[in-house]
Amino acid sequence: MARAGRRPGQTETREKILDAARHRFAELGYDGATVRGIAADAGVNAALLHHFFGGKQELFAAAMNLPVNPASLVASILAGPRESLGERLVRAFLAVWAAPEGRTPFIAMLRAAATNEQVALMMRQFIERTVLAEVARALDVPRVRVTGIAAQMIGVALLRYVIKLPPLVQASDDEIVEMLAPVAQYYLAPPPA
Repeated sequence: MARAGRRPGQTETREKILDAARHRFAELGYDGATVRGIAADAGVNAALLHHFFGGKQELFAAAMNLPVNPASLVASILAGPRESLGERLVRAFLAVWAAPEGRTPFIAMLRAAATNEQVALMMRQFIERTVLAEVARALDVPRVRVTGIAAQMIGVALLRYVIKLPPLVQASDDEIVEMLAPVAQYYLAPPPA
């Protein structure tokens, strides 16, 4: 007779959930993977996923070993005066990429997305739903403008941290902020009437 109550092995259960999530996200993309489906694959109740991770977005971040929670990052960028939004965005982006343990998962995902359509789909859906759409909605700007600054920032990350182009590698964070904050501010400002 099966014992009722909590499952033994919290760490083991958490890892089973993360493995199931990685598989589902890779197979079905961010949109196609559901909390219930991941729970079923892991052999647990969906409520346990919410207990461990909070929701699908946090589960994705944990499964992909992201160093930040996108919802918290977006909230911190949006907090404060609109006229300094560009600077907050660039500083937050640089902070995430500054430490090797922070940038390693992003570099791995960039490389994988460039060569694997399933990874690209998963990343595209996740970024679009959890970051770009949220910022566009909060600022009431067209999504294409938010996507434009995202492209600019990913280009900087690629050249600075992957290709390691000397001028960008040697530049201080303050120099990068001085160069990119006005561009970010332009993209995130309401479009001219």
